[in-house]
Amino acid sequence: MAYKILDVAIIGAGVSGLYSAWRILSDGYAKEVTVFEASEHIGGRLLSVVPPNIPDMVAELGGMRILPAVQPRIAKLIDSLNSKIKMEDKIETFPFPVDQNENISYLRGTHLRLQDFADHSPKIPFSLTFQERGKIPGQIILNAIEQIVPGITDSKLSEAERRIMARSISFNGKPLYQQGFWQVLAKVISAEAYQLALSSGGYETTLINWNAADAIPWYLSDFGVAPDYRGFRNGFQQVPLLLSKLVHELGGKVVCNHSLLGFNQTDDLIELTIQGQEPIKTKALILAMPRRSLELISPNSPILQQENVLKLIRSVTPRPLFKLYTTYSNPWWRAAGVQKGRTTTDLPIRQTYYWPKNTGEPAEIGTKSMLMASYDDGLNIGFWDGFRPKRADFLRSDIKVPTTLEWFEGPANQNGGEYKLWDKYKAPAAMVEEIQRQLALIHGLQFTPGVQDACFKDWGDDPFGGGWNSWNIGVDSDKVKVDILKPETNAPVYVCGEAYSDAQGWVEGALQTADMMLEKHFKISAL
Repeated sequence: MAYKILDVAIIGAGVSGLYSAWRILSDGYAKEVTVFEASEHIGGRLLSVVPPNIPDMVAELGGMRILPAVQPRIAKLIDSLNSKIKMEDKIETFPFPVDQNENISYLRGTHLRLQDFADHSPKIPFSLTFQERGKIPGQIILNAIEQIVPGITDSKLSEAERRIMARSISFNGKPLYQQGFWQVLAKVISAEAYQLALSSGGYETTLINWNAADAIPWYLSDFGVAPDYRGFRNGFQQVPLLLSKLVHELGGKVVCNHSLLGFNQTDDLIELTIQGQEPIKTKALILAMPRRSLELISPNSPILQQENVLKLIRSVTPRPLFKLYTTYSNPWWRAAGVQKGRTTTDLPIRQTYYWPKNTGEPAEIGTKSMLMASYDDGLNIGFWDGFRPKRADFLRSDIKVPTTLEWFEGPANQNGGEYKLWDKYKAPAAMVEEIQRQLALIHGLQFTPGVQDACFKDWGDDPFGGGWNSWNIGVDSDKVKVDILKPETNAPVYVCGEAYSDAQGWVEGALQTADMMLEKHFKISAL
């Protein structure tokens, strides 16, 4: 049999895979480079969708922002990409609003403004200690972290210095990496303070029991020292789409709807079994994939079944993540005294973002508008399972979505096919109805206008298994993140992506592991 032989085959057209292909081609390391993507989607967990009839907004169903001050790789990549394209195609960012004093926290049936926490309002429905009162929930966690790792909240420290401190310290007589984040927080703050931080913070998985030595510097990067978020004027997915374009211009290929079923080593080459294709061999295979994706191809990939490799793959845990957007003819939430940033609640919707225009400004009264109506993770996602097809139903060709399930059809759906990408992620009608019920509750309004259109994405669906990954307790992440770059010494198989990085859940992490892999095994320096 005549095999097509590639210099480098890359599996996964997310940022880490496309970035690796671009750097390998532009450096001249190889010429025959192909990126294989199982779906029709380029971008991995970046998915930007323009809502029907609202051209000045972009719904981010996946990653939605960056922190340039602590994420140098994505900042450099954007600068580099912008230097290679026309002015009208440049990647532009805007200040992304999050917490405002007037924003709402609806907790235990009580309506609060963020300012109420600083004002020590008697309305706060949590029994806090005197040391915890008069502080916003995030400050309670920061104070706790400072007790666990003294000095780590100093704003003069770099990200690398914080990671070194957290990974080298012991707390209560035990190395921090052998303990869970929740486990150590419980020793320095009250149970009520923890529940307040968990409920008002909007996320569940950030404060649960994952590796405390990694969780603490990660938390400080995202929520700690004056975070300055930036959103993307034309959607975050513009980054991988531009990388794909550059790969093609350099002679590489990015092919969608090509699912890797497994691979095997034959002599010094790797043979790929790709659905519907003749076998392909490659001199080097890069798996730009998270844990769940690696597990899906493992049954037909002997290298991934080796005990030492399995241990590396299983060193992280995928975390569920869910987003749902709703559009309206008018920003009705202004009546509740809010206009930008987010509201948080202990109801299943957890976080609601008053979605900004692509300038960062809020929607104006009398104009079409959009909410990221629900942004939740962890166990809260299970609440929505009763409103949607089972996860496996989306993946198996032998199962049809039940015809009894009604999909939401609003006025904006009459678009003549112009918004096919939005419609691909259409939300079920019952889900939208429940979302509206909870939105009315958290805003204290008797009436909310009807939804114009709605879409959702659950990143717990295969092949992702979750929206981000976190290091397991007891894992020496400094060692694993190096070892997994080339998990089998005698095979030219490499792994990169957000899952096994210092910046889990961020594109920065995808770029970090790609840079580490390229420098260590391909002798290609970082940008």
